[in-house]
Amino acid sequence: MLRLRFHKVGKKHQPSYRLVVCPQRSKPQGKYIEEVGFYNPRSKETKLKAERILYWLKNGAQASVTVNNLLIKQGVIKGAKIKAWHQHPKKEAAKEPQPVA
Repeated sequence: MLRLRFHKVGKKHQPSYRLVVCPQRSKPQGKYIEEVGFYNPRSKETKLKAERILYWLKNGAQASVTVNNLLIKQGVIKGAKIKAWHQHPKKEAAKEPQPVA
């Protein structure tokens, strides 16, 4: 299965990301099939090849949660954003007040 995900490039503490199509089980910084965009979180610069992204999505590739939210924000695809972070259940239970007997 193919996945649309970020491939980190740039210096230490100055990340920028390539949006790539790669096999789901490949290493995060491993080989990829095609580069379909670019994202710099520091300057909020985004360049996406919408035609190629839609082509890969139609042919079975799935976007990671973060990439999916970026594509929705940029208007490439439509839908609701997905929550990318979930708090651990034990930490949620620790925040709830304990009943005093």
